[in-house]
Amino acid sequence: MSGAGLLVKICGVTRAEDAEAAGRAGADAIGINFWPGSKRYVADEGLARELAAAARAAGVARVVGVCVNQPLVEVLRFAQAIPLDLLQLHGDEPEDYVVALGARALPVVRLATEADLPRVSAAAGELVLVDAQVQGYGGQGVRLPIGLAARAAALRPVILAGGLDEHTVAAVVRRCRPAGVDVASGVEAAPGIKDAARIGAFVAAARGA
Repeated sequence: MSGAGLLVKICGVTRAEDAEAAGRAGADAIGINFWPGSKRYVADEGLARELAAAARAAGVARVVGVCVNQPLVEVLRFAQAIPLDLLQLHGDEPEDYVVALGARALPVVRLATEADLPRVSAAAGELVLVDAQVQGYGGQGVRLPIGLAARAAALRPVILAGGLDEHTVAAVVRRCRPAGVDVASGVEAAPGIKDAARIGAFVAAARGA
């Protein structure tokens, strides 16, 4: 996949200025985290709507809600109220839950070894986000081994996450040819506080690859 066709997602956005910076940099998507256990949790629905509106006004095509084992009815409410284009499922949601969300579902598969790769193929949804296996939920900035990432990307269209930043993303895109890349901590000055220059550098590096 060429850089022009690559989906670039800036996740864990908590401030309108960061949503705008993602749009100015040419990112395709932002992620808003609705899981209370996250350092980037957005508790206020009004703020979530503000973030989504700021991102779209700046040219971001997709707003993604990040959820972890939350009731399906609650996730559907988020999707309508914000509104959200995709729902990233970072927990242990069963297949019927994913299927119920249809085209809005973005299931996450966490990989530790090659033995986990069949779960990438088996996951429901058009796209799958592949992240590193860590204790708890979320990638926590842990890098997914590039060989394992390449194997996953060869199976189906995937968005790769896990320890990416402006210095590492180009090599991952060249080696793995994913459908997309996802970054949170790799473009931050502090948890939930993005650095506009790093966002710009990340998007440019990903596209340039």
